[in-house]
Amino acid sequence: MRDFDGTEYENVESSSEFAAVPDSFQRLWTPHRIAYIENGQQPDDDACPFCIAPTLSDEKALIVARGEHAYVLLNLFPYNSGHLLVCPYRHVATYDEATPDEVAEIGSLTQTAMRVLTEVSRAHGYNIGMNQGQVAGAGIAAHLHQHIVPRWALDSNFFPIIAQTKAIPRLLGEVRADIAAGWPKATT
Repeated sequence: MRDFDGTEYENVESSSEFAAVPDSFQRLWTPHRIAYIENGQQPDDDACPFCIAPTLSDEKALIVARGEHAYVLLNLFPYNSGHLLVCPYRHVATYDEATPDEVAEIGSLTQTAMRVLTEVSRAHGYNIGMNQGQVAGAGIAAHLHQHIVPRWALDSNFFPIIAQTKAIPRLLGEVRADIAAGWPKATT
C-alpha cells in the first residue's frame, strides 16, 4: 500500500484487498489499544490508584480538593490540561453501587470543578462522563470515577491522529496548584 506521498508500506492492509461491501463508516485503526482488550491493564484491588491517592499528599497524588465522601484529582494521562477525575473514597466499581451521599458529593464536586476550571483556565465547555466497567472502556474499572475534561474553542489539532501525541501545554504540578488555589475554601 502507498501513502499519500508515495511511500510504500509492506504491513498495511487495504480494504480493497478483502471481499466486502463498503459502508458509510470511517474507521480509525488503533492496534495499540489491543493491550486493553487482551490484558485489560487493570490493577489488583490492593494496587488501586484511586484508593492509594488519598493516602498521599495532595501534591504527590495531584489532588485538588477533598470532600467528605469523594475527592478530585488531576488525571495522570490527561486528554487536555485540567482533565480532572472525581472519585469516591470508597472502592466501588459502578455508579449504582454509590451511596446517595457519594452521588450527591460527586455531583457537587463536579459543579465546583467546572466553575473553578472556567475561572482558572477560561474553559469554554466540558466533556463529563463515566465509563462503567472494563468493557465500556474504564481504565480503572474497579473504582468509580467521573471525568471532567475542559474544552476550548479551537483546541483541536491532528497530533493525536497523525503522531499519537497529545499536546499538553502545562505541567501537571502547575495545573494542580492553580486549580487547588482557585478551589473555594470549605466553611465550617
